[in-house]
Amino acid sequence: TFSVLLVFVVMFLFHPALSIYINTLSSTESLTISSNRTLVSPGDVFEFGFFKTNSSSRWYLGLWYKKLPYRTYVWIANRDNPLSNSIGTLKISDMNLVLLDHSNKSVWSTNLTRGNERSPVVAELLPNGNFVIRYFNNNDASGFLWQSFDYPTDTLLPEMKLGYDLKKGLNRFLTSWRSSDDPSSGEFSYKLEPRRLPEFYIFIEDIPVHRSGPWNGIRFSGILEDQKLSYMVYNFTENSEEVAYAFRMTNNSIYSRLTLSSEGYFQRLTWTPSSVVWNLFWSSPANVECDLYRVCGPNGYCDMNTSPSCNCIQGFNPRNMQQWDLRDPSSGCIRRTLLSCGGDGFTRMMKVKLPDTTMAIVDRSIGLKECKKRCLGDCNCTAFANADTRNGGTGCVTWTGELEDIRNYIRDGQDLYVRLAAADLVKKRNANGKIVS
Repeated sequence: TFSVLLVFVVMFLFHPALSIYINTLSSTESLTISSNRTLVSPGDVFEFGFFKTNSSSRWYLGLWYKKLPYRTYVWIANRDNPLSNSIGTLKISDMNLVLLDHSNKSVWSTNLTRGNERSPVVAELLPNGNFVIRYFNNNDASGFLWQSFDYPTDTLLPEMKLGYDLKKGLNRFLTSWRSSDDPSSGEFSYKLEPRRLPEFYIFIEDIPVHRSGPWNGIRFSGILEDQKLSYMVYNFTENSEEVAYAFRMTNNSIYSRLTLSSEGYFQRLTWTPSSVVWNLFWSSPANVECDLYRVCGPNGYCDMNTSPSCNCIQGFNPRNMQQWDLRDPSSGCIRRTLLSCGGDGFTRMMKVKLPDTTMAIVDRSIGLKECKKRCLGDCNCTAFANADTRNGGTGCVTWTGELEDIRNYIRDGQDLYVRLAAADLVKKRNANGKIVS
C-alpha cells in the first residue's frame, strides 16, 4: 500500500497537469535566498522570488514570467536597495512585508500603518501578476491593504493602471532601468500630467523629451497603437476617483506588456505561443526628428515628408530666419499679421498630433460648430479641435497662446483649426466668381 501511495504522490508532484503551485505567503512563513523557494501565480504565468542579473552579484526581490526561455522581469521591490550578498529574507512583520539583509536590517518594506492586528494578513501573487497583502479572510480587490500594481517599476502589465488614483493620492508611473543589466532607477520616466486634457510624457530627469498627445477617445494621438487587435482592449478613465490608462488581454495565450527601456523608449512588446523572442509592436518616440518634444519651436510643426522637416503653420514666418536657415528651428514661428479679434478665420491642419495642452481649455458638452464660435468670441483663443474623435467628433478643446509640439501623420492624427488674421487666410473663388476665405 505504501509503494502505491508513493507512486501516486510522485505522479501528482511531477505530472504537468497536476503541478502544484503555491502563491501565498502566510504571516508565519518566509522566503529566503538560500531556500530557493518562489511563489507561482495561478495559471503558471508569473513567478516571484529572489534573483541576480547576469553581471551582478547583488540580489533583488521581484517578479518575472515563469515559462519564457529567458528571464523577463516585470516588477522589482528593492531595485535601489539590492542585497549585497546571498543572505536575504522576506517575511510578514507587523502587517507589513519586510525584506531583511544579512544583518537583519530592513532594506525594503511596504510601510503600511497598522490596521486591525487581530485579523492575520497574507501576501498573495494573483494570476495577473499583482502581488498583494490582504486580510486572511478577505480576498476582495477593494480590500487589498497593499498591491505591487500601485508601485510600478519599468513595466505596465495588463490590468495595471498608469496615472493617478485620486482616492489614494497615488501617481503610478514607470521608471527605466539604469542599463539593460542594472535594474536600479534610470534617468527616464513615463508620467501622466493631469491637466484638463491629460497627456503622458517621457522625461529625462525632469525635462520632457516626448509627449504622447492627448487621449482622443480611441488612443493617445501621438502613439500609433493598432486598434484592430482582437486580443487587446485599451481604456482611459477620467473621473473624480482616477485619471488612468490601462489595457487588458482577451486571449490569455498571448502576453503583452508596455515598458520604458533604459534608452528612454516607451514600447509595446508581445509574446505569442510560437515566439522565440518578444516581438516589438511599436516604440515611441518612433521618429527621433518629429517625435522629440517641441522640436520645431512655437507655432511650428514637423513633417517627415519635407526637407527640412520643420515648417511654419500657414500665416506664420520663422521668428529668426538666420537660425532657421542653419537648420535650428527652436525659436519657432511668428504671425505675419496680428489677430484683429474681428475678421479672423481659421485654417484647417489635417491629421496632426494636437498641440501641447498646457494652455488648453476643454468642454465636452459642445460640438465643433459651437467650439468655433466660442474660439472666435475669445480674443485670446488661437486654435480649436474636437476633444474626442469617435462618432464623427465630439467635445471642444481651445488653445490660448502659442501652439507647441505639433506634427502631422500620413494616417491617423486629427484636425486642428488654427486662428489667422483675414489677410493670411487662403482665398479662392467660388462658383459665382466671388472671392471667399
